Amino acid sequence: MIEFLGQNLNSILSWLAISSLFIFFFSIFIINFVIKMIPVDYFDSSKRGLSPFKTSNPIIWLILFITKNVMGYLLIIGGILMLVLPGQGLLTILLGLIFSDYPGKYKLEKKLITIKPIYRYINWVRKKSDIEPIKLA
Repeated sequence: MIEFLGQNLNSILSWLAISSLFIFFFSIFIINFVIKMIPVDYFDSSKRGLSPFKTSNPIIWLILFITKNVMGYLLIIGGILMLVLPGQGLLTILLGLIFSDYPGKYKLEKKLITIKPIYRYINWVRKKSDIEPIKLA
């Protein structure tokens, strides 16, 4: 194993660099896309309730629920990795938390969105796209 690494170190480092750049640019694209999709009143606790989609189409809701959670957990893992690799780690973790479902989710999201750099960046992205800023209740 050590011999293999020694012989292929340049190739391995090249692939790691290419992968890091791909992840960096992909995360910027996805993060900006998802930020634009967050409803303006997402953090307004008085507007929260059950999804009518859950009762009207339970099978489709279950498929979307599973897909959304898998995507959310992958974003959380990617965000944790981006804390040490190039990328927007905290924003990626926040988006992963928004996609995932777990107890105490809403409280954690509200706490994270009140971090000034995160809140400013999210509203800056939305402003660039002529989208109303997120309102905190």
